[in-house]
Amino acid sequence: MRMEWLLCPVCKSKTRLQLREDTELKNFSLYCPKCKQKTLINVKDLQITVIQKQEH
Repeated sequence: MRMEWLLCPVCKSKTRLQLREDTELKNFSLYCPKCKQKTLINVKDLQITVIQKQEH
């Protein structure tokens, strides 16, 4: 099973989450500890789709 780190769509750094290739996320609020941004995302087949950037 392939696993990859979930990268922040804003700054492209690693977040604290790892994804398996069969993981699916819908309307997931991703927080990046480096740039301190929250982003609403969907993930399917290791492809990230940004729904909305959120200011905290």
